[in-house]
Amino acid sequence: MMRKTEYALLALLVLAVLAAGSTMVSFARSQAASATNSEIYKQLDLFGEVLERVRADYVESPEDAKLIESAINGMLTALDPHSAYLNPKHFRDMQVQTRGEFGGLGIEVTMENGVVKVVAPIEDTPAARAGLLSGDLVTHLDKEQIHGLTLQQAVEKMRGPVNSPITLTVVRKGVEDPFEVKVVRDIIHINPVKYNVEGDDVGYVRLTTFNEQTTENLQKAVADLKKKLGPKLKGYIVDLRNNPGGLLDQAISVSDSFLDQGAIVLTRGRNLEETQRSNARQGDITGGEKIVVLINGGSASASEIVAGALQDHHRATVIGTRSFGKGSVQTIIPLGSNGALRLTTARYYTPSGRSIQAKGIDPEIVVEEELPEDIKKKEKVQGTRGESNLRGHLKGEVGEDKEEEQSGSSSYVPEDKEKDTQLQYALDILRGIKSVDTEVKKQKAEAKQKAEAEQKAEAKAEAN
Repeated sequence: MMRKTEYALLALLVLAVLAAGSTMVSFARSQAASATNSEIYKQLDLFGEVLERVRADYVESPEDAKLIESAINGMLTALDPHSAYLNPKHFRDMQVQTRGEFGGLGIEVTMENGVVKVVAPIEDTPAARAGLLSGDLVTHLDKEQIHGLTLQQAVEKMRGPVNSPITLTVVRKGVEDPFEVKVVRDIIHINPVKYNVEGDDVGYVRLTTFNEQTTENLQKAVADLKKKLGPKLKGYIVDLRNNPGGLLDQAISVSDSFLDQGAIVLTRGRNLEETQRSNARQGDITGGEKIVVLINGGSASASEIVAGALQDHHRATVIGTRSFGKGSVQTIIPLGSNGALRLTTARYYTPSGRSIQAKGIDPEIVVEEELPEDIKKKEKVQGTRGESNLRGHLKGEVGEDKEEEQSGSSSYVPEDKEKDTQLQYALDILRGIKSVDTEVKKQKAEAKQKAEAEQKAEAKAEAN
């Protein structure tokens, strides 16, 4: 939680700015101000002066509330990429989304080169039914260009009353000209757990996000799979690929679902005495069956907590590629009628004390997907993205060298399960076609040979 002194300082900042620069000057020069805070108050004097100049002299009369909100957001985004101010509307949207339903189009999006890029349409939503595809670029909303908007602003425009239409201008690879897609908004119900039987002997469970329904739906999925497979069951695949995370308590309860004892995650704030430890309780919903966890460069935050906990306790074999590397905890601090503060308050660590921040989780068995040529060329030029690539990201540990940071990998997953190398590898492990020990030894030997070859090449180059 936020410290009382910090909360008071933030409240005073907002009140002082709204009152006027002169009030700030008076407050800053208060005899009660400590020597430590005097420099801060001098900066508040500067802020108050700039604010008054803008209000008095800007070419158009600005909105005071917008100025203050932008200033607060600027302060928070300067800390790290995950801290932000949520105005009342955005705070309500976040609360609705973590409950697992919200109004909108049903697409996961990101920002790329000033336009909105569709990461993936959510199944059985208006966006999916309208034919939007992963990789589509949205350039205009109701004929108004997106360029110049933040991702948050663009998302806000795409949301709206149920049954209201919106027209998206889409640029799609392989289609020569941009085209328009009309989508009618609807309530989006997010089912965070999808599952099915693979063959007649393996239970496959995919977690897409960690909202309030994740653990409950996971337990139902495992129970149903156990019932369907009966004595044929050889184990479970828990697919966390491209799961961006979500609620910390759900990451803990999902991990607890597969563990009988021991630590799940450690969180450490600014001071060592603020360290908290979450422990597993008795009761493994699988009854001790084998588990393989799949991760990739799109597995972040809560996904990494689950993968790290099961890996450290040797409860699951982790297969895939290095995860995103978001090892920080954001606390939502309500600000009454003024929305909320999303503030990075702690780093989290796996049960063995490993920091994941800007490093990610490394799987026991590295299995890479065969990339299509277009994605291969793109990744060759742009590289893969992880926490360590984000501007202003939090360091994994105080004093750590940037060279030690390395997170992220490809997030590509083929739609055709037969071509999904990581999934097929996991099935082979559970069915005994491949041995974990043999594969790990094989990969270590290959890595050693590669390192030795590189050292010889470097030595030869130096000799020449």
